[in-house]
Amino acid sequence: MSDEAKKFLLRLPPRVFDELRRWAEQDMRSINGQIEWLLRQALRERLGQDPGDAAASKPKKR
Repeated sequence: MSDEAKKFLLRLPPRVFDELRRWAEQDMRSINGQIEWLLRQALRERLGQDPGDAAASKPKKR
């Protein structure tokens, strides 16, 4: 699989977009960067590791 970033359309209600934009500005990130950061945080919690790590693509041993 290619390491190229995947593109897709995301529709958000205006209020959610505005709050996300404000938050991104406070963290000095782009809106795209903020969304990626939030998703990575959620995936770290769910998977117990950063999904961007090379080891994340390998299944965990039980």
